[in-house]
Amino acid sequence: MREKLAEIKKAFEEKIEQAKTQDGIENLRVEFLGKKGLITGVMKLMGGLSPEERPAAGQAANDVRAFVESRIAERKKELRQLELERSLEKEVIDVTMPATPAAQGSLHPLNKVTEEMKRLFIGMGYEVAEGPEVEYDYYNFEALNLPEGHPARDTQDTFYITDKILLRTQTSSVQIHVMEHKKPPIRIISPGKVYRADNLDATHSPIFHQLEGLVVDKGVTMGDLKGTLEVYAKAMFGENTKIRLRPHHFPFTEPSAEVDVTCWGCGGKGCRICKGEGWVEVLGCGMVHPDVLRRCDIDPEVYSGFAFGIGIERTALARYGVSDLRQFFENDVRFLGQF
Repeated sequence: MREKLAEIKKAFEEKIEQAKTQDGIENLRVEFLGKKGLITGVMKLMGGLSPEERPAAGQAANDVRAFVESRIAERKKELRQLELERSLEKEVIDVTMPATPAAQGSLHPLNKVTEEMKRLFIGMGYEVAEGPEVEYDYYNFEALNLPEGHPARDTQDTFYITDKILLRTQTSSVQIHVMEHKKPPIRIISPGKVYRADNLDATHSPIFHQLEGLVVDKGVTMGDLKGTLEVYAKAMFGENTKIRLRPHHFPFTEPSAEVDVTCWGCGGKGCRICKGEGWVEVLGCGMVHPDVLRRCDIDPEVYSGFAFGIGIERTALARYGVSDLRQFFENDVRFLGQF
């Protein structure tokens, strides 16, 4: 039996040196130490030995088993070290080489237009005010002179959450929040998302962006409003741009007006963009209605103000010559990369 164990040990020593992988080492372990392994097979033969021979044979078998287990552990460690060295040699990094250039993104065109508007009005002394997109009916409608039963409250046109809570349809609601907590002089703009139950097409979307402005102070006139909008129009559409105000009706301003600018495509001569009229409508505005001021505890006999609302998508369509606003939301990198 000892001769058999010596043969097994010698065979193992030869094979362990030839094993070059962790899988090869595992195969050797099974071959020599497994349930059907060579050493296990020899130990099963001990039952045929005499009681005097068994202790010495058992000790010899245990010594060979211990040797095999120890050598397998050492060889595994040696192979792991070799694999690590090969990996380090293969994956060496030259830190002096130029890095792989990373693709750099840019602002979305709607964000670019919004930031440009904000810089313009901040330069004119306005502050940026923000408010909730999920709004109370009171701030979105009632406080802005749109009483219960007004067509603008139609559930077909507005996203209601409950009878008194909705997704805001205009950022004018921010103006009410500001006037409730701050007394004149007030000069703010409120950019942000608004929601209306419109079908999505080339010129309409159920989600779009507005930038509304509000000025309240002593002695504010329609002339101040017109001058402000002229500065805006020249900055956004070109230095030679002119504006015109057409009488209109908004419940929260009186008097109210729609504002047109000379067409950026033809300079007012008439073209496809302006449908031959030479003018393009860009925003609505007016003097803040006295009732709106009273609801915010501002005396309309002492203070007056003006407000305006600008569609950011409409401005971006004009600035970039885009005919379909859906392109702004489709996330096509080929389109967005142009800006």
